[in-house]
Amino acid sequence: MLRTVRYGETSVIVNIFTELFGVQSYLVNGVRTGNVKTSRANLLQPANILDLVVYHKENKNLLRLSDFRFAYLYHALYGDVIKNSIALFLVELLDKTLKQPESYPELFHFVVDSLKWMDMQNGDIANLPLYFALRVAGLQGFRIFGKHSMENPYLDLQEGTFISLPSSGDHCLDERCSRITGQLLEVKSMDSLKEVKADKQIRQQLLAAYQRYYQLHLPGFSGLKSPRVLSEILE
Repeated sequence: MLRTVRYGETSVIVNIFTELFGVQSYLVNGVRTGNVKTSRANLLQPANILDLVVYHKENKNLLRLSDFRFAYLYHALYGDVIKNSIALFLVELLDKTLKQPESYPELFHFVVDSLKWMDMQNGDIANLPLYFALRVAGLQGFRIFGKHSMENPYLDLQEGTFISLPSSGDHCLDERCSRITGQLLEVKSMDSLKEVKADKQIRQQLLAAYQRYYQLHLPGFSGLKSPRVLSEILE
């Protein structure tokens, strides 16, 4: 689930990232009722993972969502401020970058795995937004090339690669931010994210830098609001 907009008195229009059809908009009739016990609107919250029954028709902008249910019920995400805030960051990034109606099955499974992994964690998950932003860029076709090394210690955001000498302008990261980015790009499992050492200030700098990277390589990307919240709650 990405976004919900009210439609009429009892219906909603939802934007959902689907495995088969990419981002789709669905009309859901009669989901908003005065009876809390019978209302199913709580299922249509951002970041929820759902099983859907839809009637898909090509070249139709608004489809009907016939039925839906939880595909995965979170254990801790709803009641954990940090996890919930990170989840909203993941959703906002997807909502701002995915274009209809392109399908990204590998990205879809990565998103689901990320949400489930975060839900089950008891330890530090502060690096997940950084890792997620880098992986989403790569899976959408504008990944960072090369590897951080002593020979190439600087990341040029405009060129999308590591370079030997800092470039002019404000599109080049310093050595520390470049090194941490290189480490995040090498992560093979989210369980290894805790091994990448970064303090609060560095993570804030990197989130801002990765947004610049998206702006440089993804036409129409306007930036995100959720990193402001993350900067307040993540240590």
